[in-house]
Amino acid sequence: MINKQIALIILVPFTLLSGYAMAQVGYLGILDYNRYSPAGWQVLTDLVIALGLVLSWLIPEAKKNNRNPWPWILATILMGSFGPLLYLVTAQQTTPE
Repeated sequence: MINKQIALIILVPFTLLSGYAMAQVGYLGILDYNRYSPAGWQVLTDLVIALGLVLSWLIPEAKKNNRNPWPWILATILMGSFGPLLYLVTAQQTTPE
């Protein structure tokens, strides 16, 4: 599945970058950095909008594939893009009809 491969290619370096950032400033430090300027507010607002749009796809997709959407919703809320990326990486491969 091409989505799984692309998600994995994105997930690995993103995990390394996120691990480095958390080691430097901590989980809350990542959010805290953005609260001091309108540019940071814009980035956080954009992230919330984008992840909301992703969840509007992910939830029905998970239900259609008999997967509980709640772990992915919670992962997205708590860890951002990791939720949807992990959803794609762990998807079962289906055969085309």
